[in-house]
Amino acid sequence: MKIAVLGATGQTGQYLVSQALQSGHVVTAVVRNPGKITEKHENLRVVEADIFSADSLKTHFQDQDAVLSCLGFPTSLFSGVTGYTRSMSAVVSAMRDAKVGRLIAMTSWYTEPNSGAQSPVMIRYLLLPLIRSVLSNMHQMETALQELDDINWTVVRPPGLQNLPASAKEFMTHEGYFVPDASGSSVARGDVARFLLSLLHSNAWVKKGVAIHTK
Repeated sequence: MKIAVLGATGQTGQYLVSQALQSGHVVTAVVRNPGKITEKHENLRVVEADIFSADSLKTHFQDQDAVLSCLGFPTSLFSGVTGYTRSMSAVVSAMRDAKVGRLIAMTSWYTEPNSGAQSPVMIRYLLLPLIRSVLSNMHQMETALQELDDINWTVVRPPGLQNLPASAKEFMTHEGYFVPDASGSSVARGDVARFLLSLLHSNAWVKKGVAIHTK
């Protein structure tokens, strides 16, 4: 397939690009700083674009089969995070102009404000308050996607991320904001990339949000 990857210079995005190329996909890495891409491959095209501008993105989305997003924005204790909703608004508009109908985007466990009520104490009272500005904007983005009827979107929600390559572990999935009874609070970034790519060949989670873990 021909896929456009957003957030390709991030830690998860790098795994995604590498695995996609190994699987035979033709990849367009849409980045803010092309110099950060070290991967070299005949099926890799690196392009510079403004992720908040539909006009900047739509040219690079032409002839793509899908758009995959690993975009991430830092938390803020003093002001709201808006990067997820702002970028997704531009992405959706550009996809419409370029006639691309498949979108796969990564967010996180616990984006819904009440979903962490039964999480471990350290997560509930320490981690979640620290990153609530990020989770809130992720949730706003997810809610906006749910209103779309012309884009086949899927939101993938992993827990904490470890900068490790893909394993051969089985995936645990749940249509919700966390995976009940999952052991541990983190997964390998390489495994998240592996799951994202698996959705290119599956309709199981179209127009749904899926929390994942490995076992």
